[in-house]
Amino acid sequence: MWKNNWKKYGKMVAAAVFLTAAGLCYGFAGSRKDVIRLDDFGRALEAEVDATEAAIQILDESAPETQTVGFFVHICGEVNAPGVYELPEGSRIFEAVEAAGGLTDEAEESGLNLAEKIEDGMQIVIPDKEEAESQKQAAAEASAGLVNINKASREQLMTLTGIGESRAEDIIRYREESGGFLKIEDIMKVPGIKDAAFQKIKDSITV
Repeated sequence: MWKNNWKKYGKMVAAAVFLTAAGLCYGFAGSRKDVIRLDDFGRALEAEVDATEAAIQILDESAPETQTVGFFVHICGEVNAPGVYELPEGSRIFEAVEAAGGLTDEAEESGLNLAEKIEDGMQIVIPDKEEAESQKQAAAEASAGLVNINKASREQLMTLTGIGESRAEDIIRYREESGGFLKIEDIMKVPGIKDAAFQKIKDSITV
């Protein structure tokens, strides 16, 4: 008799069990927040992506911060606050001047290239108007090949025709004792330099 009942109700019971199991599986799957996708080899794609992102995050956190390279410059002369200043690499001279409080009223900037880039360890000297004029004159004399008998060293004086070491020392001694030459003809006041010697050097000297 039970065989007859099984035949009658067995399929119904089996269907109910299948539907219950299917419902449980669907509920379990639906309760998961993430769906793991697999590649052709059965590996979890999402897990690999998460691991890569985590590794990148660790590298970013451990990477050292980039630091700005600083250059040290010494700026002196006619600025309001002379001293040593640290400026970023690539800074210009005008920025160094600003860091030192700007130019004084006596400063002469016409001979400066304020747009020039600074270098580490650089010294920037801002001249006053008198110094700037003297520098211009010295540059003009040098370009003309003239020897300034009030400023020339012994070696420079010895480049003049007929002026040896002892005569060069006489010229230096005379200008130190007399306060310098007012005109080029005054060099004939130096012992041993007469008109003939002066004629040989007059076109090569200045005061």
